[in-house]
Order: sequence, then C-alpha cells, then structure tokens
Amino acid sequence: MDVTSATTPLVRLSGVNKHFGDLHVLRDIDLEVDKGEVLVVIGPSGSGKSTLCRAINRLEPIDSGTIELDGEPLPQEGKALARLRSDVGMVFQSFNLFAHKTVLENVTLGPVKVRRTKKADAREEALTLLDRVGVKDQADKLPAQLSGGQQQRVAIARALAMHPKVILFDEPTSALDPEMVGEVLDVMVGLARDGMTMVVVTHEMGFARKAANRVVFMADGRLVEQATPEEFFTNPQSTRAKDFLSKILPH
Repeated sequence: MDVTSATTPLVRLSGVNKHFGDLHVLRDIDLEVDKGEVLVVIGPSGSGKSTLCRAINRLEPIDSGTIELDGEPLPQEGKALARLRSDVGMVFQSFNLFAHKTVLENVTLGPVKVRRTKKADAREEALTLLDRVGVKDQADKLPAQLSGGQQQRVAIARALAMHPKVILFDEPTSALDPEMVGEVLDVMVGLARDGMTMVVVTHEMGFARKAANRVVFMADGRLVEQATPEEFFTNPQSTRAKDFLSKILPH
C-alpha cells in the first residue's frame, strides 16, 4: 500500500486567489477534499462558490495560490490539462449536452475520443450508466426531447463514463423545475453512498444534510466555516452563517 496516498487529499487548494477586475472573488482559499468525501459548498449568491468549483478543473484560471489533484499541481494548458480534465468530472447548471447528438452519443463521446475506449465497450458501459441514472430508455433521443431532470441525469452519466477521480457539481438543480429536483438529487445521493468523491455547490440544504460529509460555508469570497452537516445546521459558529440559515431554513 502506498502510504502517501492514504494521507494525500484528492483535491488541495492552498492560498488560492481570483479576481474579476476589481472584484476579489476568491480570497486566500485553503481547502482539502479527501478521497470518497462529499463536500457541499453553500453560501449566499456572489460568495464565490461557482468560481471555486470551476477553478478546480481550471475552467477558471486563478491569480495566485496552488491547486493539486491527487498530489499533482494542475497543469496550465495543453495535453496535460486535457488529461486532468478527464479525471475531474463536471456537471453544470445548464446540462451542456451536445444538442445534435443522441443521449447515447453524448455519453460515449468522451471515453472514445479521450480515453480511446473501443466503441462497443463505450456503448455497453454508457447503457449501464444510463440505466443507473434511470434514463436508459431515452438513449436514442436528442437532449431537447428530454425533460430538464432527464438531461441532467444524462450529464451525470456522461461525467461518470470518464471514470473521474472527483466530480464537481455546480448548482446542478438550480435550472430545474421543482418536481425534477428530487430525481437528480436521488442520483447524487446514490453516488455519494457508492463512495464517489464529490464537490457540490448547491442551494439544496436537504441534500447537504443527507449526503455531505462536510459542509463549507462561503461568503464574500472566503471560507467562513466548515463542519459536519449536523454541526453546521444545528450550531453555526459565525454570524454570517447564522444569518444565512435564518433566511433559508423553515422557521
């Protein structure tokens, strides 16, 4: 057994800063995510949650600090960055499926093109994954023929098809109609139970309570506090977190 891997966090951010013009959106972020951990990031709008998520796979370049995946610093560009991105799955708010490709093609494209998986093998695994997220019967349809909830579940299957080390979820349910939110969260809860490492930016406090190992609360670009869901929701330490929870939790 490799002793270092037992102690090395899967994702590590050290002193990460990011500006958009004059706006300081990430302020000296230090954060570690262990293998198999489900980390849920919550906080008010504009607190830097999505930027944090997008920085982890370099969709958003950072101004200073370091980000490591599995002990390796994030590459800046080129083939090494493409390889890194294939290890970091991403599920967006807006699904980001290829509109002109079928559901099955959307899920097999990455494994065939990036992982060089044989088409027949990629197809077989894609069907297994689509079955796992409950949309196997939609495999030959185009994304526009599916509901938002179904499209997001296809996006999750697409991320899983790459065998990522970690999946980042950037507000995966915020574009969905309320009745579709549950079907996507159910899939995510299942992934959490199966040991998938996940970083989830979400407004869904029920998911945070049920599936998170740790909740991180952000405000004004800073990590204000982090705790287990039980500790955070019953006994938040900071005034910002107390204020935030008082506005969103039922009274």
